[in-house]
Amino acid sequence: MKLPELKKLGFGCMRLPVLEKQSQVDIEALKVIIDYSLDEGFNYFDTAHPYHGGKSETALREALVKRYPRDAFYLADKMPPWEIKTNADYQRIFDEQLERCGVTYFDFYLLHNMGVENYELMIKTKGFEYLRSLKEQGKANYIGFSFHDAPEVLDRILTEQEGIDFVQLQVNYADWERESIQSRACLEVANKHGKPIIVMEPVKGGALARPVDPIKQIFAKINPEASPASWAVRFAASQKGVFLVLSGMTELSQLKDNTAYMNHFKPLIAEEYDAIDEAMKIINASTVIPCTNCQYCVDTCPQNINIPALFSVFNMQEQFGNMNFPQMHYARAVAGRGKASECIACGQCESHCPQHIAIIEDLKKVAERYEKKRVSL
Repeated sequence: MKLPELKKLGFGCMRLPVLEKQSQVDIEALKVIIDYSLDEGFNYFDTAHPYHGGKSETALREALVKRYPRDAFYLADKMPPWEIKTNADYQRIFDEQLERCGVTYFDFYLLHNMGVENYELMIKTKGFEYLRSLKEQGKANYIGFSFHDAPEVLDRILTEQEGIDFVQLQVNYADWERESIQSRACLEVANKHGKPIIVMEPVKGGALARPVDPIKQIFAKINPEASPASWAVRFAASQKGVFLVLSGMTELSQLKDNTAYMNHFKPLIAEEYDAIDEAMKIINASTVIPCTNCQYCVDTCPQNINIPALFSVFNMQEQFGNMNFPQMHYARAVAGRGKASECIACGQCESHCPQHIAIIEDLKKVAERYEKKRVSL
């Protein structure tokens, strides 16, 4: 099913302006931002059940739905798998979302945070069947899912599930080849299946809006007027198959910056891709554990530990802090595989490592961080 013609920037509603606490959305400030967005012709708004402690949906009801005709905007929401115990939960949650948002249907509706574990839950509870039924009833015009896992899992879902209109993927230049996220590979899978892509986290939770000085200097040489965030958003928007790029905007100034260059979007040119490549090299050079993802260590591990993926999560947190939920990515990396703490120190991995990494000791660091205490998200 062909998606509607939209400008290529959408508003991700998980980092709205707040008063004091994350769950206390500043409705008046949000009204100003939404008014500006719609005035500029950007009318796609993406929310979800858990955003802002469950208050993102109601904030959009007050600042958007009550103030504009229903056909003036596109609204996307998501079904939270972690709240599903039986098939009956789907209708209860969906009805609650309609009420929270003050609408009778969603333009785009997604199963939230698909990966190998959540997909198995969806199979068990018939989540995709329910998703398709919403479209049949006119309760959701376009259906899809957001995804955080390996490209092989994405390929399986898109092969097994019919009627999916789009997928939502984490795509940014910092995670383009990162083992724990694999932006490029996941994007290629979606393109193989002919599924339009909505991009989330193009600026990696804001981290790429504040890159280190050497990266800022690389970008400034080509375009001193362009913000670092614009480089990240345009990189994502320039990729094959990308229908829309979501940006979580807290301040009006961020929206003005994004809409200025996305109003008449121009894909990156060769010189700009070269600059992005240089930025990637700087990011990769700052890794704490110099793993190159050659996979030699994985082939001989008797505990089936996905060592490169665990090191990737650890490096990502060292580089960008707690943005992009490192604990979640660690859980993904160990799903169906060995945990870092399950290393038996046999040494086979180290004997095969071209980089001569002290893998056994580094796995202890990973286990200490992600298994003995919960990382603050």
